[in-house]
Amino acid sequence: MSSRGKKIFLAITIIVPMIIYCYIYYKPIIQNAPFRKDDFVSMQYSYGLNDTLENTYDSKTGVYQYVNNKDSVVTKKFFLKSNDVLYMHRKANEIGLWNFPDTIGKKSDKSRLVPRYDITFNYKKKSKHVTIYGDFDGNPKLLDAAVQMRKIIQETLLQAEKRSGK
Repeated sequence: MSSRGKKIFLAITIIVPMIIYCYIYYKPIIQNAPFRKDDFVSMQYSYGLNDTLENTYDSKTGVYQYVNNKDSVVTKKFFLKSNDVLYMHRKANEIGLWNFPDTIGKKSDKSRLVPRYDITFNYKKKSKHVTIYGDFDGNPKLLDAAVQMRKIIQETLLQAEKRSGK
């Protein structure tokens, strides 16, 4: 067999099946990825103590309502830019938000002042909702990831609020 024939044989027996395998294996994963940035619809973020979530933001309406240091409710309206959405989506992918359980921690009756955070990302076909309770005593890596995601959302909202100038 000539050198050229060996190269063709090698390509047909090893390289072509590998390409076919990769195509068959990865095509459904890429096509059915439920949380794609292009499918993003809206994001809701709420936080407060126990069941009183008086601080909220909804990216669909752009309404941001929070309680300031003087215990008065402040309502502002601003929208996130596509860069903000892309940043939060990438960070959520990086942190693994899509693999988080729906509830991190548990509702506690022993203490009245337990912080609670609700994060919801809505996409065309699916949505991801995570509730984070402040008195979490489980896996510390999961808690760190959840706290990191919460901080990213709060920083993004703060920057968008400053940009709006309201």
